[in-house]
Amino acid sequence: MENINLIDTFSEFKELKNIDRATMISVLEDSFRSVLIKRFGTDENFDVIINDDKGDFEIWRNREVVTDEDLEDENLQISLSEAKKIDDDYELGEEVTDEVKFLDFGRRAILSLRQNLSARILELEKDNIYHAYKDRVGDIVTGEVYQIWKREILIIDDEGNELILPKTEQIPSDFFRKGDNVRAVVVKVEIRNNNPLIILSRTSPVFLERLFELEVPEIFDGLITIKKIVRVPGERAKVAVESYDERIDPVGACVGMKGSRIHGIVRELRNENIDVINFTSNTQLFIQRALNPAKITNIKLVEETGRAEVYLRPEEVSLAIGKGGLNIRLAGQLTGYELDVYREADEDDEDVKLDEFADEIESWVLDELKAIGCDTAKSVLDLSIEDLVKRTDLEEETIREVRGVLSAEFE
Repeated sequence: MENINLIDTFSEFKELKNIDRATMISVLEDSFRSVLIKRFGTDENFDVIINDDKGDFEIWRNREVVTDEDLEDENLQISLSEAKKIDDDYELGEEVTDEVKFLDFGRRAILSLRQNLSARILELEKDNIYHAYKDRVGDIVTGEVYQIWKREILIIDDEGNELILPKTEQIPSDFFRKGDNVRAVVVKVEIRNNNPLIILSRTSPVFLERLFELEVPEIFDGLITIKKIVRVPGERAKVAVESYDERIDPVGACVGMKGSRIHGIVRELRNENIDVINFTSNTQLFIQRALNPAKITNIKLVEETGRAEVYLRPEEVSLAIGKGGLNIRLAGQLTGYELDVYREADEDDEDVKLDEFADEIESWVLDELKAIGCDTAKSVLDLSIEDLVKRTDLEEETIREVRGVLSAEFE
């Protein structure tokens, strides 16, 4: 009966786990042999035959026939008188092979076998998961939310493997419920505490790159290359693309008819604004495109410091800087330059640089104003008090005083 139970256990494992037959048989045999070694001190004189089709196994022991007086090891030897009981034809020096019933080893041996087997199968399973996912770093996977914790979400893939999506790798506006389907990219696969740990991300630029490959056949086919991606997840991203075929407009192909291709990506990324930019090795032109939608009048590159001075009409400055300084920050990351924004003043438009007021206004206040693109007196006065309060960390009272000092200059 126990034999049958054991076999049931094996077939359960075979059903549950994605382990190939040859490995399965060798694990079973190793497990039996470890019990034999424990019991007899060696397994060298045993043959273990596993028939996984029928779901049974046999253990045969080989012993040498010795005289009754020379019998020293009952596991490796059998006395002539015992051998004759099995078959009268046996003679000294011959080998007797008889079946050993595993049941006779008792319940403890059977339990030990079961535990050994479970442990080995678990190891194999972990190994399989690790190796399956190690080659999938950078791939998109889809899974189902199984459990939600404060700092991470447990996701189960189609094969029942456990994947982790940490809070830090989720888009800020991501909201998942148990049972939701989630798409993410595999960013890290490692062994931690003897267990495979598969980390997913939705904030990685690679996730956005893979989404483009899925939506834009020309990228998948290699006709369009993504040169660089920078993003603030859930807010804004800039993607520089290049086409190796002048007949293909890379930006148009990525956006699609009426935005059809990019819509799916934007939805997946919780309405992240995606600017697709035509890459060029002409730095000035690239910076100009990266700062879209702002119109630039002039750019001066300061190569030794890696900075670029960007001059714009006053009404274009806030567009270039963008909400919370996001546009200019991402444009800088995309182009590899620190971008400094300056207002292009009209010839007849007398204005005064903020630095001229260093005696009357504290330097940290001036820095706050410059950080939002205001570097002249008029650029500050052009903005309302509410706007200035909203966009800087300055108190309303401070702003009123500053405006007073600045407006006095033009009276």
